[in-house]
Amino acid sequence: MSTLPARQTVIAALGTAARVAAALLLAAAAGALASQGSARALVGAAAVVALAAALLAPLVRAHWRSQARAGISATSQPAPSPTAEERQAQRVATLQAQFEHLPVAVWAHHPEAPADDPAHPRLQPLSSRARRLEAPGGVRDRAALHRLLASKAAPGPVLLDTERGAERWQLQRQPLALVGQARVLLALVPLENELEAESLRAWQELVTVLTHEIMNSLTPLQSLSQTAIGLLDEPDDPAAQADLRTALQAIQQRAQGLARFVATYRRASHWPAPQLAPVALQALFARLQQATAPAWAARGGEALFELASPTLCLQADEAQLEQALLALVHNAAQATAETPVPRLWVTARQGRGGRLQLSVRDNGPGVAPGLERQIFLPFFTTREGGQGVGLTVVRQLVHGMGGRVRHVRPLEGGAAFVLSF
Repeated sequence: MSTLPARQTVIAALGTAARVAAALLLAAAAGALASQGSARALVGAAAVVALAAALLAPLVRAHWRSQARAGISATSQPAPSPTAEERQAQRVATLQAQFEHLPVAVWAHHPEAPADDPAHPRLQPLSSRARRLEAPGGVRDRAALHRLLASKAAPGPVLLDTERGAERWQLQRQPLALVGQARVLLALVPLENELEAESLRAWQELVTVLTHEIMNSLTPLQSLSQTAIGLLDEPDDPAAQADLRTALQAIQQRAQGLARFVATYRRASHWPAPQLAPVALQALFARLQQATAPAWAARGGEALFELASPTLCLQADEAQLEQALLALVHNAAQATAETPVPRLWVTARQGRGGRLQLSVRDNGPGVAPGLERQIFLPFFTTREGGQGVGLTVVRQLVHGMGGRVRHVRPLEGGAAFVLSF
């Protein structure tokens, strides 16, 4: 039985050879016919060539099928797995590409490197932003930039003298230890464009509000002044004298209102520097609850003050922190004025990263969509007769103590303001 495949292989090979030999003889015959030059001979030669092609066609198809199978077999083989060194090189290349396209200027500082070794500089730029900052068109004094980066100054805002003028940047430092050698990762984050845009928006919004409030007072003052001037021409008319007195009293009242507005603005924009000291939140919450809970209970509601731990303590100005929380509680009371059963939740807990978070939440209608940024603008208010300085004062006090305040839209409804320290 084992000789049968071999015999079949020999027969197939002989058949292939016979086909090739016959095709060669036919090709020779076609050449002889074509050499005669007559039309009949050329037609005969073409017929002989077609017969030879028919003999060779199965062989050609078999050859291409075998080549295709060989190609598929080769491509189906799994690619060899990369070695540990190749994987490490790929990771390094990926990190280098990521650093290259960072939107910040990044350097690696090698404090132990020789100062006069150009092959191993102490400061090595790792991003294109860093190289552009050192290149012509960046900073005016490259050596001054290197001195700033190599110094042991604390991280924070820095002012760079660039070809475009003085620019504000934020300097960050991260010490590292690589293969037993000390390294420092330095990053300069651009702030100028963002700060200018934010400042411009704040000024535009503030000017809009101030213009609105001032014009609300100046328009009636102008009208009343013209009326009073006209009444002066009728000194002997008792009715005119009475109208004159009324007009002057109205002018006086509007002037006093404008003076109160300016005084409120000054009070909201000038607070003393905070005196930071440890504040026990349990005692602070007890005072706030005693001062505010009865008013909520009288309205048929409830004010809850909760601490995640009775030992929570915060480094802050106690009087200013209490003032900020009272302002938020008062804001919540006004927001729930039409709520049948008003509720207030004031909580303190430790957040991620060890940050302390104070939250003041109510069950009122909440802040209207689209007004989340404007509610912190001075004198912006949606309540009739409101002054619009409460949240401005809160943010100023909290920022002065090194914290942040933000509005949060709870899933349960209402409004919540979170103070993070």
